[in-house]
Amino acid sequence: MRNETLALRRTYPISYVWPIILGIALLLAQTLAAAAQSRPDTFADLAEKVSPSVVNITTTTTVATNAQPGPIVPDGSPFEDFFRDFLDRNGPNGQAPRRSNALGSGFVISEDGFIVTNNHVIEGADEIMIEFFEGFDLEATIIGTDKNTDLALLKVDPEKPLKFVNWGDSEVARVGDWVMAMGNPLGQGFSVSAGIVSARGRALSGSYDDYIQTDAAINRGNSGGPLFNMNGDVIGVNTAILSPNGGSIGIGFAMSSRVAENVINQLREYGETRRGWLGVRIQDVTDDLAEGLGLEEARGALVTDVPEGPALEAGMEAGDVILSFDGVDVDDTRGLVRQVGNTTIGKEVRVLVFRNGETETLRVTLGRREDAENAVPASINRDDPVTREFMGLTVSNMTDELREQLGLPESAEGLVVADVTEDSEAYEEGLRAGDIISEAGQEKVTSVTELEDRIEEAREAGRKSILLLVRREGDPRFVALGLDKG
Repeated sequence: MRNETLALRRTYPISYVWPIILGIALLLAQTLAAAAQSRPDTFADLAEKVSPSVVNITTTTTVATNAQPGPIVPDGSPFEDFFRDFLDRNGPNGQAPRRSNALGSGFVISEDGFIVTNNHVIEGADEIMIEFFEGFDLEATIIGTDKNTDLALLKVDPEKPLKFVNWGDSEVARVGDWVMAMGNPLGQGFSVSAGIVSARGRALSGSYDDYIQTDAAINRGNSGGPLFNMNGDVIGVNTAILSPNGGSIGIGFAMSSRVAENVINQLREYGETRRGWLGVRIQDVTDDLAEGLGLEEARGALVTDVPEGPALEAGMEAGDVILSFDGVDVDDTRGLVRQVGNTTIGKEVRVLVFRNGETETLRVTLGRREDAENAVPASINRDDPVTREFMGLTVSNMTDELREQLGLPESAEGLVVADVTEDSEAYEEGLRAGDIISEAGQEKVTSVTELEDRIEEAREAGRKSILLLVRREGDPRFVALGLDKG
């Protein structure tokens, strides 16, 4: 090391070396400063900036009392008139309806008084009061609600412009980023909590779910409040918590602004949502289904039914696998549902489907989901009753008697599952007595003979499994059963 240092000094003059050292030191200092900036020392400035735009919400609802037996008064009793007057004032049960109050949170998105909250905060409310950070109250009216995303838009009429917050881009939020939640937890008034983005893309129960998970403390009363990024933009609407005791354990969920902003814009413009509608029933593609369909990988959305609607008009068929929609690859059903719902009604989109070993592009003009009506194909099968056993299934041709027993319409066709062997693959895949098999190998089957033919064709084609379209209470799904298993 000593010789190397001497060599450096001999090769480069000191006036050249020192600027290099200083440059390295400056770069290191800048790196450390940037790292320090990503870890805030305080949230006070941010809280002060956005607090005037966050509101507490109190709702009042009239709740009917439980029915109780009325007083028994003998006819002609001197108390008869008294009790009659009492019942007339307080209802037939002798008890007046009571008023129930509930608490929640929200945030202002415009200076003229539009406010965002959760649907469950204001659902069924007779009166909605908004408490502002500055200390004044205003009564709100409901502009529109959406139960699918649990969002609601309210409106107040302020005397002067209100301070408001802007939507942020939840798509750029990364796991580990700092976030701040505000609201009215447990009725304690304006309150701030901070944490990080714990996960993204969470789904709880809805088709359009896209929740941000955070460990920022969220409790009852926080519902409808904003989740802020460090710029003071709203990237989520606090909606739910995962908790065994009703309190925060660091697992909270906020509907992403990517979903919320679109829904709120529709509620603001139309008073209701207007989601795109493709008109198909779909299910995810499993490895077994992919093998049965001849797909190289298990992805896309498998079409199980095509009622009257845009997809049927465009030529889509049950058994098609939707691989891309409007130029975007489809990984699963959840992604497709969200993308279709966010697409403009009336737009013509290209849909790439996989059908019978080949791809085909269909042009579909989207309808409106809220106006969608399901339709069932109609034809009557009157084959003589026949029963056979296949792959652990006992199946029978459809008859009028079976339709009546199962509560099926006269148009119902297919094969009725009479029994399922409990140690069979079919039982493991969820098939049960009463299910209807309407397709095998992506072709309709109306008799056990046709099912036998489809099974033999699949074996001759070298398939390891056969694809069955099974309906239960009208809901269709595909099931792949191994041909070598009984």
